[in-house]
Amino acid sequence: MSWPRDVFEALRQIVLIEHRVEDMSDTVKQLALTCQDLDRRLTRMEAKFELLERMATPSRSYRVLPEKSEK
Repeated sequence: MSWPRDVFEALRQIVLIEHRVEDMSDTVKQLALTCQDLDRRLTRMEAKFELLERMATPSRSYRVLPEKSEK
């Protein structure tokens, strides 16, 4: 091969690599957005479960009536 052809091939490889890097960068951005969305959704679900757990167990602020003693 002649040196101009080698130079052209090297430049072509650089352009292809740059294109792949740009594609991967876009993919990483999309994955980051998806991860943030999933994190927000998980946080909301955790809050709902915590609320349900609090509602299911009696609070300490409620008065408990003493049991009747049998005489």
